[in-house]
Amino acid sequence: MSHIEVKNPATGELIKKVEKNTKAEVEAAIEQANTAFHTWKKINAHERSRLLMKWAELVLANKEEIAKTMTLENGKPLKESLGEVNYATDYIVWYAEEAKRIYGRTIPANNDAKRIIVDQQPIGVVAAITPWNFPAAMMTRKAAPALAAGCTFVVKPAVETPLTMIRLIELAHEAGIPKDVLQVVNGSGRDIGEIFTSSKIIRKITFTGSTPVGKSLIKNSADTVKNVTMELGGHAPLIVAEDADIDFAVEQSIASKFRNAGQTCVCANRIIVHESVMDEFSEKLAKEVRNLKVGNGLEENVDIGPIINQSGYEKIVEQIEDAVDKGAGALSGNEYNADFEKGYYFIHPTVLKNANLDMKIMHEETFGPVIPIIGFKEIEEAVEIANDTPFGLAAYFFTQNYQTGIQLYEQLEYGIIGWNDGAPSAAHAPFGGMKESGFGREGGLEGIEPYLETKYLSIGGVE
Repeated sequence: MSHIEVKNPATGELIKKVEKNTKAEVEAAIEQANTAFHTWKKINAHERSRLLMKWAELVLANKEEIAKTMTLENGKPLKESLGEVNYATDYIVWYAEEAKRIYGRTIPANNDAKRIIVDQQPIGVVAAITPWNFPAAMMTRKAAPALAAGCTFVVKPAVETPLTMIRLIELAHEAGIPKDVLQVVNGSGRDIGEIFTSSKIIRKITFTGSTPVGKSLIKNSADTVKNVTMELGGHAPLIVAEDADIDFAVEQSIASKFRNAGQTCVCANRIIVHESVMDEFSEKLAKEVRNLKVGNGLEENVDIGPIINQSGYEKIVEQIEDAVDKGAGALSGNEYNADFEKGYYFIHPTVLKNANLDMKIMHEETFGPVIPIIGFKEIEEAVEIANDTPFGLAAYFFTQNYQTGIQLYEQLEYGIIGWNDGAPSAAHAPFGGMKESGFGREGGLEGIEPYLETKYLSIGGVE
């Protein structure tokens, strides 16, 4: 098939066909990016900043159009798509500002006749592979710092959601960013990933997606010693201590878990609750979850949209059935609405009580609107359950006790932690995980560093 069929996951209807790029076309895009790099890197930082700011202005001016496109191809509720456009724009604005703050320094030499100067320069051509669940923000989080640093950028969107990114890049070009500086290529991840990793021109690969694919990209990038940034899978725990504000913990648990129908890498995957507040928390959570409306994201007041595809749907159903077979009780949900022929898949938000560590859902990332609840007696037990995973992206805990909070923060093996906060992500903060959740950080001061090479100059013969 020479094209990608982009379908609405809420209805199965065809939205648009997007042409796949051939291997020759992808390689040509990389060559063009390399040629453009030698010009773009010389553009002064203030001008790069101005162009990024103009891009941000155009994105916001077209926010409603972009959000509707996102909901059509991704399925998330329109209100969430609007929020993502704002979030995506935050990255462009932040790195437009950071473009002017790429500083060097001088180092006192141990010889009176020498001077040492440290400088940073852009790493070169950057290739990115982004996921379907945040088609706007995951691109701008990578492209904005790369362009700010003086790099050129070639990106492959997920086959499910190319339209949002195509529109964003059109707006970047409209803002004055040269077409060869920021390009999109379409095709399968396997095929284009192989072109990216084998290229001698590309100096950095940045990827958001599954851990197995990330590992493959890391291995395949080794032959050319590429710099890589990997934001991979998660299995986020959410701990509710006995002194937590239960109503607030319920509110924030829903905010964390059910955004984008649970299809986010940082959403709570397991709730670990002190046994003294287990019944109160579970009942209040289930009551609120039962009020969430499931449906087409373009419909009014919808909270939970569709699952992106059949494989995702089947994985979630398998985890629910496994948990129920092993003793979990469904306090809400455990209902499905799917049409395999038309191609749409809905799972009603599900709360599972009496979870245990024999269940698949307690060890595998769900990527769906299902939350198991397990109890604990001592805080050390909660930490042990939370850390018993190869992943280390995000974790959450709720406590009013300062000592308990510090203890949890220091002992949880995760790169992003929310203390009484179910939504800690922000463009100005470093986002990334530990262990098999990847390495490198995106966002914040740290987010531009991977796109820069450090050089130093030692000057001798100074009188």
